[in-house]
Amino acid sequence: MIKEINISVRNLVEFVLRGGDLNLQFSQPRAALEGIRGHQEVQKGYSNDDESEVSIKHQLEYRGYLFNLTGRIDGVLKLDGLIVLDEIKTVSVPITEITEDYNHLHWGQVKGYGYIYATENNLEEIDLQLTYYNIKTKEAKSFRRTYTFSELKEYFFYLIDEYIVWGNLLKNWEEKRNYSAKTLKFPFANYRKGQRKLAVSVYQTIKEEKKLFIQAPTGIGKTISTIFPAVKAMGEGKTSKIFYLTAKTITRQVAEEAIDKLRTQGLHLKAVTITAKDKICFEKSKSCSPDECQYAKGYYNRLKAALKEIIEEEKFDRNTIEALAIKYTLCPFEFSLELTLWSDCVICDYNYVFDPRVYLKRFFLEYGGDYTFLIDEAHNLVERARMMFSAEIFKSRILQEKKYIKKISNDIAKSLQKINSYLLNMSKLCNEDGFYIQKEEPSGIYSLLKGFAEECDYFFSENQEEEISEEFLQLYFDIIAFIKISEFYDENYITYLEAQGKETKLKIFCLDPSTLLKGALKRGKTAVFFSATLTPINYFRNVLGGDKDDYCLLLDSPFNREKLCLLIAGNVSTRYVDRKNSYNVISQYIKKVVEAKKGNYLVFFPSYSYMDSVASIFRENYPHYNILIQAPYMTEEERDEFLQKFQLQDNKPYMGFCVLGGIFSEGIDLIGDRLLGSIIIGVGLPQICMETNLIRDYYEEKYNSGYEYGFKYPGMNKILQAAGRVIRTEKDAGVVLLIDDRYVTSSYKRLFPSSWKEHRIINDKKISSLLTEFWQKETEVNN
Repeated sequence: MIKEINISVRNLVEFVLRGGDLNLQFSQPRAALEGIRGHQEVQKGYSNDDESEVSIKHQLEYRGYLFNLTGRIDGVLKLDGLIVLDEIKTVSVPITEITEDYNHLHWGQVKGYGYIYATENNLEEIDLQLTYYNIKTKEAKSFRRTYTFSELKEYFFYLIDEYIVWGNLLKNWEEKRNYSAKTLKFPFANYRKGQRKLAVSVYQTIKEEKKLFIQAPTGIGKTISTIFPAVKAMGEGKTSKIFYLTAKTITRQVAEEAIDKLRTQGLHLKAVTITAKDKICFEKSKSCSPDECQYAKGYYNRLKAALKEIIEEEKFDRNTIEALAIKYTLCPFEFSLELTLWSDCVICDYNYVFDPRVYLKRFFLEYGGDYTFLIDEAHNLVERARMMFSAEIFKSRILQEKKYIKKISNDIAKSLQKINSYLLNMSKLCNEDGFYIQKEEPSGIYSLLKGFAEECDYFFSENQEEEISEEFLQLYFDIIAFIKISEFYDENYITYLEAQGKETKLKIFCLDPSTLLKGALKRGKTAVFFSATLTPINYFRNVLGGDKDDYCLLLDSPFNREKLCLLIAGNVSTRYVDRKNSYNVISQYIKKVVEAKKGNYLVFFPSYSYMDSVASIFRENYPHYNILIQAPYMTEEERDEFLQKFQLQDNKPYMGFCVLGGIFSEGIDLIGDRLLGSIIIGVGLPQICMETNLIRDYYEEKYNSGYEYGFKYPGMNKILQAAGRVIRTEKDAGVVLLIDDRYVTSSYKRLFPSSWKEHRIINDKKISSLLTEFWQKETEVNN
């Protein structure tokens, strides 16, 4: 059977021909920005008969393979009666230093385009041109060569033959993988309640190339139930690669464990986990320049040897990647990105598919693919997407780095002063509260930011030995990001300025990320969004880029509802104006819950100040209880130490006072007696602030549901996550106490999951007897 290989001409050339150093210090953010601007400037000079950005596709059957080759020619020119293919490259080095053989990869790419264009148009000869454009000086230099078709064909098939060596490895592997996937059985003897329906729905969605939104409560087994059908679909040729996307390290580990479980059933699957660069870097104190980092110097000269060794492995986890990276002196982060090309499943953060600044361009830049996106904990993607598609700059940082860089480059300092003056003038528009809002984009600052970037690019290229501070480089990258994000500005954005004291912040804020997410999802064929909390599901479908004809699936909890004692204290108001009057009564409720059965409990508050106030009174009234209090900005070590206290300790149970929506309200498993209950104060409404109000106003105008989209739905999501910490397995039993009078209203009860239908409205007199009854019944059942 003929095996298909989908690859761009650029990736083909780079894989076969590249060598030398890895240099990421400035190239990645700069290249994206410069490339767009440089291309546009050169293409402005094309005649009316010329064509720009010409997409090409070419199929080639060769040695048992069907190559699907793609690319985009920058210019197809009509010069002197001849066809000339123009490849534009933007550079920061002086144009006088560019020679005809400046970079052999550039000629390789245009020669690849030349062969395909000549083949498709029956040309015996064609002219190829490289145009180099300096974005700073706006100077251009072109080199033109004439090639016969036979010359281009010989070169092109040299590339193909070199790639086929690796293609054979892929072909043999995929045959082995597909056979194992087709014969793969579900790794458990029985499906849990709702689990089979979930798996079948995922498989059908992939088959139909649709989107699916799933609310699947804890205990169903979401991870295995999404990966298993995706693997089965891969074995049948319905998808070529799985991207398992999540926001947290712990859920990436769960995905790895699920794949390991399938391997014990005979599956052969290559999977790579991408660890963030700042965590996996071997040389954190050094720049990514080959002059400083030994893992960047000569990187490409050693890469293929490392690939040949690791290619027989299946599990490309952090330990495996680091071990090979050390052995071959390779940047571990870039090595992990390289391994995505050879993997069947990529386990990574949302950023690598959605964020326009860092997404995996090797898969998504020139073409998409028949990829499946499995999006775990999808409720987190809403706020993450707003962050990805928004950008901000701060006046204080502009001034600070202007003072620093003035000693090194007066031209860059001048460009920063222009930005500072713009922000100073804009700040005069702010109202007495320090805010100024406009629907129009701040187009006046764009040329100033681009001017700064150009000055930096020129300086970096001319002064490569100059050591630049990390703080300045971060400002450079942030401004590049601002320019990049500005390209997306439309009716889903708003601009605001905030001036507080000496600080001024300018932000282009993405109110509604749905359009941009929808565009990003087109990089694949199928997307499955799943979480224990997608309530209401239509809200999440709207804000996450879904359509009305996308599938939705709501599953019931697989656990015995009698194992959860859900109580509502509907006689307490936790609204901001009433909070001072609630401290004592909340303390009394907490005491009654924890004294009913000795053990560990979590207490969730809507803010740190509310938490601290209640904690102070509780400690004063009940000093013999052990309380742990979540601190702002806890490190991973501090978080682990906090959770470690919740081990089984007969004589020392703990109460954890935490903040809703924080690090302890989701993504943690305290099974069995490690956690007996969650006490949740308030309805989780986001803090009232400028951005939340802007979101409310936007959705009020769009859907007449501003309060719901801005406050109520995001708040309820936090509540469901916090409550979900209690029942994690079929053997668990526990208490959830909701404290707020809004929970007894019909508008909130409509948002309750089906497993919450059996709840009791209580007061401070009834609660003790109900808890005693619940725990006594549990004791009798277990005995």
